[in-house]
Amino acid sequence: MPSRAMDVAHCYLEGNADAVEFCPHDGYQHVLAASTYTLQEGEQPTRAGSISLFDVNAEKGNLELFHRVDTAGIFDIKWSTIGSNAGPLLAQADADGYLRIYSLEGSSNEEKPRGGFLSEVSGERISSSMCLFLDWNPLATSISVGLSDGSVSIVNIAESGIEKLQEWKAHDFELWTTCFDIHQPQLVYTGSDDCKFSCWDIRDSPSERVFQNSKVHKMGVCCIAKSPTDPNTILTGSYDEYLRVWDLRSISRPVNEASVCLGGGVWRIKHHPFVSGLVLAACMHNGFAIVKIGEKKPEVVEAYSQHDSLAYGADWQRVKILPEGKSKSTVATCSFYDRLLRLWMPKSDICCI
Repeated sequence: MPSRAMDVAHCYLEGNADAVEFCPHDGYQHVLAASTYTLQEGEQPTRAGSISLFDVNAEKGNLELFHRVDTAGIFDIKWSTIGSNAGPLLAQADADGYLRIYSLEGSSNEEKPRGGFLSEVSGERISSSMCLFLDWNPLATSISVGLSDGSVSIVNIAESGIEKLQEWKAHDFELWTTCFDIHQPQLVYTGSDDCKFSCWDIRDSPSERVFQNSKVHKMGVCCIAKSPTDPNTILTGSYDEYLRVWDLRSISRPVNEASVCLGGGVWRIKHHPFVSGLVLAACMHNGFAIVKIGEKKPEVVEAYSQHDSLAYGADWQRVKILPEGKSKSTVATCSFYDRLLRLWMPKSDICCI
């Protein structure tokens, strides 16, 4: 399916691009964070990274860099959830085993020139393994972290700093994804290179396994996304190129009720912030796809193929803009080896707000 999207702006990052995240907090929704991971080979190889902050105004075609911080190689970044009482926080999971938390300072006043910076408020090496993925709980008081040795760590975030609450061996290989259940935050889902999709109840210590499915995914599980509007639906993405829809009404035995092949490993899934059942997927070797999840089989409604390298990072902006009298969505995507960051607007009417 050819892309019909309208390109808005693009730029190149300083390193290999692997994640993009729009800030969801009111007054900061114009802020886009992009992270990088670059392996520097040699006698003593190092993994370098960075976080870049951009001011985005899709209506005017603006994608303006206003801050950058150099870091260790980053696998994942996430803004704190809207349910928190604090201002915007950005969490970083990196190759050195650190979880770092930054606050976003001085970027919300719309009447003045936009800008601001990230200020590190806490950082701890939580593992000797690499931190591959992170997810905030709904109240932004805890973070789950997936580790390269197959473990998952649950960390408390407080003014006093980062405190590891528990950690356990959840999988046999790299734990690529972890996800709090936004409707039942005592549940944490995990997915791994061992092809297993699992759920854990963290009220127990060590956490009790609620279920583990090892038969459906033919390759590693890369991403998990709980539906924000349907408490009985969760999505998984896999290296086997399938986006799968699961029914959780029997929590101990979830049912894979539908799937769609996206033509590339499904690395990230992001639910639309306003349109129920609409998701954005990063499909590694096959660009990006917008998929409608409904009562019938999931359907690809639009594809975006303007990247020439591994499609890794993708996110929706949380604001509504009105070109030509219609309210359209804005998307940011990034690809790895070509270091490309793009801003675009889907053409499909289903993406209208």
